[in-house]
Amino acid sequence: MTRSARWLALLVAGAFFMEILDATVIAPAAPHIAEDLGVAPVTINVAITAYVLTLAVLIPISGWLTDKFGARRVFSAAVAVFTLASAGCAAATSLPMLVATRVLQGVGGAMMVPVGRLVVIRTTEKTDLVRAVAYLTWPALAAPLIAPALGGVLSTYASWRWIFLVNVPLGVIALLPARRLVPDVRADDPGRLDLRGFLLAACGIAALVFGLEGVASSHPRWSLATSALVVAAAALTLTVVHLRRVPAPLVDLRILAVRTYRVTALGGSVFRAVITAIPFLLPLFFQLGFGWTAAHAGLVVIALFAGNVGIKPATTPLMRRFGMRPVMLGSVLASAVCLVAMAFLTPATPLVLLLGLLMVSGIFRSIGFTTYNTVAFADVPGPRMTSANTLMSTLQELGGGLGVAAGALLVRLGAGVGTDGEGAYRFAFVLLAVLLLIPAVEAFTLPRTAGNVVAGRPG
Repeated sequence: MTRSARWLALLVAGAFFMEILDATVIAPAAPHIAEDLGVAPVTINVAITAYVLTLAVLIPISGWLTDKFGARRVFSAAVAVFTLASAGCAAATSLPMLVATRVLQGVGGAMMVPVGRLVVIRTTEKTDLVRAVAYLTWPALAAPLIAPALGGVLSTYASWRWIFLVNVPLGVIALLPARRLVPDVRADDPGRLDLRGFLLAACGIAALVFGLEGVASSHPRWSLATSALVVAAAALTLTVVHLRRVPAPLVDLRILAVRTYRVTALGGSVFRAVITAIPFLLPLFFQLGFGWTAAHAGLVVIALFAGNVGIKPATTPLMRRFGMRPVMLGSVLASAVCLVAMAFLTPATPLVLLLGLLMVSGIFRSIGFTTYNTVAFADVPGPRMTSANTLMSTLQELGGGLGVAAGALLVRLGAGVGTDGEGAYRFAFVLLAVLLLIPAVEAFTLPRTAGNVVAGRPG
């Protein structure tokens, strides 16, 4: 990679850092936010879900906006919106206000992260793709490493509002080099926006989230929630039919015919959904089940992300030594075992054993994410990279958002399990482990030679 390409990758990694920090810093602070805003702790998941689902709704138009207005302009505007919205979150005085400013953050994030990643992918040779992914991943991994402790300590000893203010100086710093480093990538003829496809997808995703939140609330309104889920199913079905019929769709579903891409888009999204739910549930489990403080819970959860970072240098050699399929399948199955083990944690569990379990879980989390992200674009032709990146970004954000929503829903459904406050979380961990059977089966059916080109293995 050239020097300018490395600096571009690091700038985009900084954008990833802000997004991941913002998505993960809330969990340990949730009880404090809930107490201040006068709501139940588990309902704070709506602030997390609203953010990532806004990303999922708007990411499909990020590729078209880039082609029309240029990557440099879109990326810079997105960073500015994200930074201002972060300040707005800190000023929120109610849950609806917090959710509204989180949605605004999602608007910025939907343009900031996928556009940045698209520029890096489009300007990187396939032979340098693993290295480019490493540049994008390494700095971003620092965010979830420090976020649990940061969120816990700030909410315990200062105010939860500070967890949003930390992104403000980072956003200002990112704006300065953006206009110089980000190339003005755009299309000569971006074509017309598939407005019907966008509206159908937005309606389906919004109804799906509304329905899940309605079921997971402390006082479920079953008729309203069920109606929303029916609308979601109908709208998303119509979206798929529409996208497969029109000549210039919002996102090109035909790219799912590429096997290595499909395994990440489908099974990888389920894996991401399950794994994303863990950092949301663990701090609540430790605080509401074990009676720990937010600072204590946040510091312990660091072990999860320490394993994530620590294994990163060995991930590429693992893929080159054993191949994509064995490494992918192993990470999925091992993650399921870790989830089941979390269900058996108690306040009497030795701290060393607890930290070890979280670190191992983080190791396989990291291996799984890197393997899926690397194999995703292995066989995607260059001209189809924009549509492939747009669809992948949408599915990943949708998976992450639904993972948090599903985690909260499982806790609510498990409320009657056991006689203590821990039973609901144990129920959720076990059910999440069961869901990992979906990506496990898909990984098992992947060809042995899948991803050999990008892994540096002989065909």
